[in-house]
Amino acid sequence: MNAITVRNLRKYYGATKAVDGVSFDVPQGEVVALLGPNGAGKTTTVEIIEGLREKDDGEIFYFEKKADHIDKTVKSQIGVQLQKTAFFEYLTVYETIELFAGLYNVKVQKSDIERLMNLVALQEKAKSRVRTLSGGQLQRLALAVSLVNDPKILFLDEPTTGLDPQARRHVWEIIEQLKQEGKTILLTTHYMEEAEKLADRVLIMDHGKIIASGTVQELIRSIDMESYIEFTTDKAQILQKEIPSLRVTDHEKLVLPVIDVEESIHMLLNKAKELAISIDNIVIRRPNLEDVFLNLTGRSLRD
Repeated sequence: MNAITVRNLRKYYGATKAVDGVSFDVPQGEVVALLGPNGAGKTTTVEIIEGLREKDDGEIFYFEKKADHIDKTVKSQIGVQLQKTAFFEYLTVYETIELFAGLYNVKVQKSDIERLMNLVALQEKAKSRVRTLSGGQLQRLALAVSLVNDPKILFLDEPTTGLDPQARRHVWEIIEQLKQEGKTILLTTHYMEEAEKLADRVLIMDHGKIIASGTVQELIRSIDMESYIEFTTDKAQILQKEIPSLRVTDHEKLVLPVIDVEESIHMLLNKAKELAISIDNIVIRRPNLEDVFLNLTGRSLRD
């Protein structure tokens, strides 16, 4: 059964097609990652499904039941972690979770709140005021309050943006535990490693449309590329003029997609020698999700 079904969803702002005929399914008990650059329409799509924005057209189904409006029945089954959550700074962590439970009209015992704090590793911060929390602790608190109603479906909108690597991996562990508990999770993210680590299936969105979908391996196989050669050079622009398929990564490396690795390495080294260009730190790797996106759109996920 699908926990969420979306058909031909549309949201326009004048001439801007923020969401342009989007359709997808989120199977019950799976983690589905929605990827795309800033402005692709990810957050607008998710906020419409959550009931935070009005759609212009399309249909939304929860557990195969059409939801013309996101009413109390639907809201009782979902939990939402926004990109930024506003808390009362002078409440403690314990009081904040208790407050949000009240907003959901959910009766919670002390043991329920302690369980949530333990889940997100904030038990030692129970009496700490919100204003004293770090960025990672605030993100984990936002995750805790999204779970106060024990939702069947969890929406996580960029849950690890701005976190350091250690804090990000801690959130990943929590998400994996929630999946093991049977939660259905729709995750929006910029991070390819995050999607590869957590998602059962991936949706890639750009310019308001879903441009590809499938498991990570299905998407990687779809670009029909054997390997990628990564390297560094101080003459990137010169080399790119000679080899148009070269691209620059976010880490300022040059990447060359290849089918025949040996032949391509030979060509690359000969071209560098001909142009008197030094090439360093050569790495041969398998394709990944970012390669899929770039192959489809020709631009970086962080544009």
